[in-house]
Amino acid sequence: MPYFDAASAAPLHPVARQALLAALDEGWADPARLYREGRRARLLLDAAREAAAEAVGCRPDELVFTSSGTTAVHAGIAGALSGRRRVGRDLAHSAVEHSSVLHSAAAHEAAGGSCTEVPVDRFGAVDPAAYAAALRADTALACLQSANHEVGTEQPVAEVAALCAEAGVPLLVDAAQSLGWGPVPAGWSLLTASAHKWGGPAGVGLLAVRKGTRFSPQGPAGERESGRAPGFENLPAIVAAAASLRAVRDGAAAEAERLRALVDRIRSVVAERVPDVEVVGDPVRRLPHLVTFSCLYVDGETLLHELDRREFSVSSGSSCTSSTLTPSHVLKAMGVLSEGNVRVSLPPGTAGADVDRFLEVLPEVVAEVRERLGAPVSAPPSPAPAASLVVDALGRRCPIPVIELAKVIGEVAVGATVTVLADDEAARLDIPAWCEMRGQEYVGEEPADRGSAYMVRRLS
Repeated sequence: MPYFDAASAAPLHPVARQALLAALDEGWADPARLYREGRRARLLLDAAREAAAEAVGCRPDELVFTSSGTTAVHAGIAGALSGRRRVGRDLAHSAVEHSSVLHSAAAHEAAGGSCTEVPVDRFGAVDPAAYAAALRADTALACLQSANHEVGTEQPVAEVAALCAEAGVPLLVDAAQSLGWGPVPAGWSLLTASAHKWGGPAGVGLLAVRKGTRFSPQGPAGERESGRAPGFENLPAIVAAAASLRAVRDGAAAEAERLRALVDRIRSVVAERVPDVEVVGDPVRRLPHLVTFSCLYVDGETLLHELDRREFSVSSGSSCTSSTLTPSHVLKAMGVLSEGNVRVSLPPGTAGADVDRFLEVLPEVVAEVRERLGAPVSAPPSPAPAASLVVDALGRRCPIPVIELAKVIGEVAVGATVTVLADDEAARLDIPAWCEMRGQEYVGEEPADRGSAYMVRRLS
């Protein structure tokens, strides 16, 4: 069964498995002890730290291992904000950061701090000039992911890092999605990553803090990992994480070239074979293995289930939000279609034949889901168009409000309006996106007795 969700968790790399099994025998003792078994464990821990630091591009004493990438983000943000509390309490971050950053930001605001959100363009990238403008005199920390976890767009880290340095603001880079493909551009002050994203075992995160960066660890102090990651080190997993990172990096250039060609094929063929689809994310500055597209008039959850029945494992948007009824914050910030969203992220070793079969199956599945939902087909305009219409889609989840809008748009005269009443959060994003795809005018949103009224003017 082809597994196309490496952005959530990559399959365990063979080197990680070998290193994990070996370390279970050799690295079970306490590396803080001076007896023979402890010294052996310390040697393994030091070697793993050196290997990880080399991959990150920092000194070994600047890097600690945490229990996850999320823990690394939380610890990094909290420690940096506390270390610079005399400067101010503002946290700057992009609108498309991973939920771990957004949760830290929410906790910071709840504790009395402030946050400045930097918008992104339709590709999901920040404008360095806009990021620089968001930096204030009281900005204590800036956060920017190296590449987006949902759409694959790479961020201008080097440019933003230079602007942050000029303003005297440390930059935390979340490199969870990109570290397995190569080092992050220089200029960052703090960096976080997660081993299961590159084929290491789950439960290992990296937190690097450059020397000279003001940092005050929060929570009860610990004796291990420089006091920044309390608790006994999971040494076998740490050894496996470092070994697999080195192995993945050794073959990253060749594998990136191969997977980029497969993703380019997905991007072009999906647009050709699936009607009413929007391929999102930057077509050039992106991760080599990831592509996201949204299908009009399709329920994303149903689409994923149908693909799973045909033995394809894909995800819809972020795994951190797919269980909720609200659209992805990333797609919302980009202003693109969210319904029928599919994220394909290919693990190393993906066969071209599996991609070809996926491209054969996908159009059939999308057509079946659309038919089941009663999606509209092309129809001639009404001979007696109405001056205006109101569509009541209250209590109905997307894509139904958009489907109902599409069914009646031809029944109003050119220049007339259709008002859609909806209380589903996704309608706020998908109705404007439908208008852009269909060449109609989105007039705006007004409050209604229940939910909102979305007004669309027919232009053609």
